[in-house]
Amino acid sequence: MNITLRAQREEGLSPEEIKEALLRSLEGRKLSKVLIIPPDFTRFHSNAGYITNVYYHALEGIAEVDIMPALGTHVKMTEEECSEMFGDIPYEKFLEHRWRTDVVKVGTVPVDYLTEISEGTWTTPVDCEVNKILFEGYDLILSIGQVVPHEVVGMSNHSKNILVGLGGSRFINASHMVGALYGMERMMGRDNTVTRKLFDYCITNFLGELPFLWALTVTTAPGGVIHTHGLFIGEGRKPLEDAIALSQQKNLDIVDKPMKKCVVYLTPKEFKSTWLGNKSVYRTRMAIADGGELIVLAPGIEKFGEDDRVDELIRKYGYVGRKKVLELFKTEQELKENMGTAAHLIHGSSDDRFTITYAVKRITKEEIEGVNFRYADYDEMAKRYDPEKLQLGWNTMKDGEEIFFIPNPALGLWISKDRLAD
Repeated sequence: MNITLRAQREEGLSPEEIKEALLRSLEGRKLSKVLIIPPDFTRFHSNAGYITNVYYHALEGIAEVDIMPALGTHVKMTEEECSEMFGDIPYEKFLEHRWRTDVVKVGTVPVDYLTEISEGTWTTPVDCEVNKILFEGYDLILSIGQVVPHEVVGMSNHSKNILVGLGGSRFINASHMVGALYGMERMMGRDNTVTRKLFDYCITNFLGELPFLWALTVTTAPGGVIHTHGLFIGEGRKPLEDAIALSQQKNLDIVDKPMKKCVVYLTPKEFKSTWLGNKSVYRTRMAIADGGELIVLAPGIEKFGEDDRVDELIRKYGYVGRKKVLELFKTEQELKENMGTAAHLIHGSSDDRFTITYAVKRITKEEIEGVNFRYADYDEMAKRYDPEKLQLGWNTMKDGEEIFFIPNPALGLWISKDRLAD
């Protein structure tokens, strides 16, 4: 049974409407052991926190319930983050996904298939790895998350929540590089991308016997307030396809002209690394004019990678552009062993098409410039571009300068009309 809810009002579905649908999705099921896989704090505005809380309390009296946030390569959630996002669920119920150690190989995607779907940009087999917890006898695996444009897969969630969120290092690294070589601008905002086909192949061929139930949201967050425009619950691929159709309406912003200056704000609770903060680059690059400028107001940035090894590699090689990273990838063994980092370095560069300035408080000028970004002092930059006063979209400053302001780049994809045909 698939359950589809689309909001009839701009403020979105009510908590009562969402709860009723979630409870209905559990009707008629005999359950003794359930795994819930929500996103982590970096997807706070997915409304997955509320959904997880409802499911947990509906199940806690009738089944053993485990919760494993889909961390991927991100750091473990703190007790404070879990409380803020998931409410009164006991912190000890949250299990940590360790992407380098707690995984098992479940199959290998053949080279012929990969060569075909990548149009020859990828020509080696890929081992599929997932957290071993998936095979610990669960009657139901609830995968929860938000569908929104995404740089690695085109549109986030569904099979990505499992294969990256609970994926192993070899698969995460390879899948990110598959997308980077194919070209993220060919994928963002689209279904059936090369990476999505890779994920779907693994779900169908290696994990098809697992009892997945998908609960997918489409949200926006004007002023930081979550508006849930759609909730799609069910098995198979239909919930994803329905959510993608709605997200393409709600999360794609087509701007009339290229942005000469784009200012993006990163909330310090969500964005503490450029690994996450570079969504400001990914989601705006198709809207920024050649020779334009991206200013990232990033008061919480204190490092580059979420993982210590990734942070070390970003500091060593920097965001030096696609061409240079691909050259390094051919010669540097540590990049070959950490392909996800190489892909991230490609994604996070403008390839000298526009400048990227990080305005920061917790990291030094030398560190920022060392990875090939421009540096600015956060307090000085925020005086001119005050995120509390700017409105989403076009703003005209007192001196007549026109900028485009984005308060949270994770919630959308911006494309200029002249790039839309591409």
